[in-house]
Amino acid sequence: MSLLVLGSVAFDDVKTPSGYRERVLGGSATYFAWCSALLVRTDLIAVVGRDFPAEFRDLLKGRGVGLDGLVTMADTDTFHWSGRYGDDLNVAQTNWVKLNVLGKWKPAVPEALRDHTYVFLANDSPTNQLATLAQMKRPKFVLCDTRDMWIQEQRAALEEVMHQTDGIVLNDGEARLLSGESNLIRAAHRLHDLGSHIAIIKKGEHGAFLSIEGKGYALPAYPVPEVVDPTGAGDSFAGGLMGYVAHADRTDFATLKHAMLAGTITASFCVEDFSLDRLKSLDRPTFERRLAELKEFVTL
Repeated sequence: MSLLVLGSVAFDDVKTPSGYRERVLGGSATYFAWCSALLVRTDLIAVVGRDFPAEFRDLLKGRGVGLDGLVTMADTDTFHWSGRYGDDLNVAQTNWVKLNVLGKWKPAVPEALRDHTYVFLANDSPTNQLATLAQMKRPKFVLCDTRDMWIQEQRAALEEVMHQTDGIVLNDGEARLLSGESNLIRAAHRLHDLGSHIAIIKKGEHGAFLSIEGKGYALPAYPVPEVVDPTGAGDSFAGGLMGYVAHADRTDFATLKHAMLAGTITASFCVEDFSLDRLKSLDRPTFERRLAELKEFVTL
């Protein structure tokens, strides 16, 4: 099986209590694909600019990420985000954003990639998510992501995305904003009413919650002794989760519960260093060892 992801490939400037990094590789699709490629072939639908270095492209290619859908715009620069974290590492403060290529780009899925059966619509405008979905032939299973900006500015289009996909992955703040409910159980039920059969709510250091109409499953985060940089953790979680689902080629409740474990593990490696620095050393045996530790941690 193979997996396709729409999202951003970006430069990040990040400051946390552990240090500062400038112009490192980031973006929702980057983190997602790096983690999902551990388990299944993953192809990108994304855009970069004239300033995107060959070394970053080679890094992704070396991971086995398919780049046929990665467009380069020669007349502008790559999307660039600058942010910081204080003592509360669950909250990112944005310093500034330079949209650059994202202000112009409309996704085009190459013909050879349109028959992917597993699709993840990472953080992007609902308009771009719908445009990507419209180009796919017969996807078997599609999950989407979103963020507060799209909830507030493109609510109607986002709800259409929810109706056209199997489920949504979002953090607790976004779930409350989208649902209008402060309690996350009620928020999940409201997300079902809005069109998402599956709702996966990320709670940062407190784990994640899976809700399929009539069934629920909660999982704690892996106990990481020191969080260095949480940037990309949610996308890494989604990558591990969808990578597991696509590899298993099943979407039943039991499979999704195991996929939650896989996503929790990939996210735990992400936060241990800046950018992809810790994830670069993540191989299948290392993943399996920590997965076994988490299973032992949550089993009576």
